[in-house]
Amino acid sequence: MPNRSGITPEFIRRIPKTDLHLHLDGSLRIATLIELARSDRVPLPSTEETGLKELVFKETYANLSEYLCGFKYTCAVLQRAEHLERVAYELALDNLAEGVRYIEVRFAPQLHLHEGLGIRDVLAAVCRGLDRAKLEHHREAEANPDDLPFEYGIIVCAMRSFHAAMSPYYRNLLGTLQTTPRKEVFAIASLEMARAAVEVRDETGLPIVGFDLAGEESGYPAGDHRAAYQYAHSHFLKKTVHAGEAYGPESIFQAITDCHANRIGHGTFLFASERICDATIPSPIKYVEQLADYIASQRITVEVCLTSNLQTTPALQSVPDHPLLRMIDHELSVSLCTDNRLISNTSVCRELQLATNHLPITRRQFRNLILAGFKGSFYSDFYAKKRTYVRRAIELYERLESRLLLPHPS
Repeated sequence: MPNRSGITPEFIRRIPKTDLHLHLDGSLRIATLIELARSDRVPLPSTEETGLKELVFKETYANLSEYLCGFKYTCAVLQRAEHLERVAYELALDNLAEGVRYIEVRFAPQLHLHEGLGIRDVLAAVCRGLDRAKLEHHREAEANPDDLPFEYGIIVCAMRSFHAAMSPYYRNLLGTLQTTPRKEVFAIASLEMARAAVEVRDETGLPIVGFDLAGEESGYPAGDHRAAYQYAHSHFLKKTVHAGEAYGPESIFQAITDCHANRIGHGTFLFASERICDATIPSPIKYVEQLADYIASQRITVEVCLTSNLQTTPALQSVPDHPLLRMIDHELSVSLCTDNRLISNTSVCRELQLATNHLPITRRQFRNLILAGFKGSFYSDFYAKKRTYVRRAIELYERLESRLLLPHPS
């Protein structure tokens, strides 16, 4: 059933799309998870897809902690290079199947490090899988004027906090620095991650395009990781930060000022002036308006994940409760993303359909949502080539719009 702007499911499926906020370890095929768990003898709550969907990968979650439970199983099966390669390949295929033509796959390599599997091995394995899918699609797309080449980038994640059970790397680091304050250990790990990402990018040519900080915001400020972000910034590695997902506007402000963020992951509480904690801010309402205007004017793209936010934020009971429309009204650059295809049981098409079905988005606004993903991407090649790629995406979008949608005043 077409929505009020006339955007149809077929149109959403056919247009070129992006996913800028896509966690590798949250986006496995559930059948692959079961198979890999069996081969590595990783215990699961159920060995059936229906059982896992009932017990772990649900439609709704009680809270963020329950949402994150699934990662202990997915990360456990991603401790081999061949498994990382396979999962990356399948992730690319799943995106290609729904018309996504540019993705930025993010994950925390330090979760996969152990004796015999180094940082280069981990990053190279993921890139091999993505390259394989890219090559296969290139052969099919060459003769099709209504297609766009598949491109990707890798975003490496550091963690705001971690504990020994999360990986051998973290266990060894915490053991070595057991007398060092925890927040300093977390900062050391993020700086090591930033240095390794730059080194691997420069020495191997792998498309490592960005640096990210994930994990619990409250109590673990992004500013603690200032050195890692300064290193990334000084070495031309673009920056995004999970911010405003479970904390207020000050977290987003810190991501921009202390971490030089080019993009913001989630930004759900951008306008939540009531969440401001700094008593020296004279007018919280004015503060969030100025922050939003700054983000808009600097074209700092916000990576919005509707389903994920609804599943992890009790204050959001439905799509109209989400600040997406307010972001759009403030002229922010906003790109809709999946976050975790498996854990949120979603896809790019589903996220776009949710927005058009539940919000009064015009055709122009919808177009901007699509193109913001291409324009705000951390494209790995030179800017001139990115511009050419974006122009091709725009031209393809416009051809499909004129062909598939009825004339509409908006």
